[in-house]
Amino acid sequence: MNIENTKAQMRKGVLEYCILSILESEDQYASEILDTLKDAKMLVVEGTIYPLLTRLKNAGLLTYRWEESTSGPPRKYYALTEDGTNFLKELDTTWDELRKAVNLVTRSKSTNNE
Repeated sequence: MNIENTKAQMRKGVLEYCILSILESEDQYASEILDTLKDAKMLVVEGTIYPLLTRLKNAGLLTYRWEESTSGPPRKYYALTEDGTNFLKELDTTWDELRKAVNLVTRSKSTNNE
């Protein structure tokens, strides 16, 4: 089994949650979202994020607007919709529960091995 594949699957599993969380505080365009993810060591490429942003928009969780740029073509800024904000709140709760459960399981495993 390849550890890199497992790591990639774990990151993919939380990518939607991370994107929605990034957009919670301010509207951003795709390059800014990518930079934030990369700064957090979430290894994501453009080919992954654009279809995901489209899927989130089609699900009614995001909206976007075009804004002129002083350094190139207009930029598409993404923002959470009201449904997106509510969905994010649910994910926050689920993530907290999952994190606690994983911590319990992995801590008990390391305690039992000592």
